Amino acid sequence: MLNRVGLIVRGLAAVLLVLVSARVAVAEEKRLPVPAVSIRAGELIRDDMITERTFAPNLLGVAMFIEGRQVLVGRMARRALLPGQPIPTNAVEDPWTVARGAQVKVVVEDSGLSIVTYGSAMQSGAAGALIPVRNTDTGVIIRGVVQPDGTVKVVDGS
Repeated sequence: MLNRVGLIVRGLAAVLLVLVSARVAVAEEKRLPVPAVSIRAGELIRDDMITERTFAPNLLGVAMFIEGRQVLVGRMARRALLPGQPIPTNAVEDPWTVARGAQVKVVVEDSGLSIVTYGSAMQSGAAGALIPVRNTDTGVIIRGVVQPDGTVKVVDGS
């Protein structure tokens, strides 16, 4: 009789251990936002394009993937994003304010003096990005910071 009770207690302990282990494993799983559809490079990400999926905590590089849906919505894909796959942090960027090859207004300000000219953007950039611009009159390449209104403000020393 005591042998039977011991077996029952050990069996219950084993079941309890399995249940606790399963609960801990579930608690450690990561829920990451993933594309619900294919998203092409250069496409703006909308809320309806994103869903969530659970990943094991030991997923290779899990810390390098975007963890919040709010980080994705309104941003632009830098490369194709496949449905159901976690999104690396370097796969999205802010939408471009200036596109490569676009004619932009270039502003130089110094000591109250403001000079305005036009140039051709040599690379795309979002507001706050430092980009090269070719002056359309002289052909000289200058660097400037993209402003929210699409103008490029020349930085000191350029």
